[in-house]
Amino acid sequence: MVRNIVFLMCATMPSSGVFAQQMEQVAIMEPINALFEGMNKGDSAMVHKAFMEDAGFSSIGTDKEGNPKIGRGNLHRFLVAMGTPREEVYSEPIWDVKIEMDGHFAQVWAKYAFYVGKELHHCGVDAFHLFKGTNGWKIFQVSDTRQQEGCEVPAAIQNKFK
Repeated sequence: MVRNIVFLMCATMPSSGVFAQQMEQVAIMEPINALFEGMNKGDSAMVHKAFMEDAGFSSIGTDKEGNPKIGRGNLHRFLVAMGTPREEVYSEPIWDVKIEMDGHFAQVWAKYAFYVGKELHHCGVDAFHLFKGTNGWKIFQVSDTRQQEGCEVPAAIQNKFK
């Protein structure tokens, strides 16, 4: 009897650790999902809640001559862009999401496609850095790559924009 209880305890302990990790990953994704929902709705207040006040933005790409460059932005400019009324909806589906975490720091790496209305505008990789403070997980840095050609968007995502 005791042996069965010990076995049952050992069998369920790892799963509780896995469950806790999965719940933390869900919590890490909450501000990222809120960001994309706010972008889609043109709701800068929703987008704002996903970020720390001093959040940074970096975009890796190329200039007109094809030379590598880094563009930098800030939260204020991003919020203005997201809250400016527009005819077309912004959508940024992500896939191949990888979440890494160490204490109060998390990184989320994902492939993405950026659509303006039904048209694919560009694609690349998003890298989010998040900090877990007293108000939960917040984004403090977003970096991305951007390419307008050679985008390999999964068919399931492409079909949503037909």
